[in-house]
Order: sequence, then structure tokens, then C-alpha cells
Amino acid sequence: MHNSVKKHIEQTPQEKANKPVRLYNPGGLDFTKEHRINSIEATDTYTRIDFIYRSSMIYVNGGWIQMDAGCYIQPANSSTKFGLIKAIGIPIAPEKYYFNRRGEFHTYTLIFPALPKNTTQIDIIEKEAPGTFFNFYGVDYSKWMTVAHPIELPTSKN
Repeated sequence: MHNSVKKHIEQTPQEKANKPVRLYNPGGLDFTKEHRINSIEATDTYTRIDFIYRSSMIYVNGGWIQMDAGCYIQPANSSTKFGLIKAIGIPIAPEKYYFNRRGEFHTYTLIFPALPKNTTQIDIIEKEAPGTFFNFYGVDYSKWMTVAHPIELPTSKN
């Protein structure tokens, strides 16, 4: 019997620095909130924001959600806007995602262009207008946590 064990090769500091880091919102664990940011991943090429939404308790079926195509993010106290590139798990208006019941949880992701490297606080704006829009102001993710992921072990092939 011959077993082949591959040695784990330590990554260089540059390789580690180039890996995307996802920052998790400690408030994302608060299931009493109707709408919250779960995590933000900022890389050299994109900014990914993951959300958790709980459907309304007002409507029998929980209602519906959608995202405005003009959604954007901007560093706090800046006028520079970074427009939505892609929405995953939430349709762009006028399309709608309909819930099946009250209190149903739904996750979705919004992808934007990369933010400047020194950005630690952003505004996430669906639309600044009268109505019910998904707007978050002054989101400070500088002290959010990272989660270490386990090392992938090679599988043996017999």
C-alpha cells in the first residue's frame, strides 16, 4: 500500500494579501432585525455585499422585494458613487420576488465596482426618494470580523 501525502506549502505574504477578505457583521446575527448586512467583501476588482431580509409580518404572504437598477454605494462623506454591477437573489425593478409567508428569510447579494483601498465606511443606497427603499447610511465595517476557513486537504486517489 502506497499513500501519497502532499505537503502544505505556505503562502507568501503577497499571495495572502491578494486573497479576498470577507468581513462579517456581528449585527448580522441579530435575527430580530428585518433587514441587515451579513458581510462585505472588498477586493481590487469588486465590492460584494451580502444581505439578509425577513419578509413583512403585515402581509399574509410576506409581501415582495426588488432592487432599483440605480442602486449604488459610496464612501461615507464622499460624492463618488459606485453603481450596481450585478444583483444575485433579488430581481431588478420592475420585477419582484414574492415571499410565501410572513417572517420568511431571504438572502441576496449586490456586486459593485471596487472601492478605494482606504474605505472603511460606506453608504448603500437603493434610491433616495420617498417610499420604502433599502438604504443604509454610515456602514462602518472597519471592526467587523473575519472567519478563518479550514485548509483544504488533498484527497487520496487509490
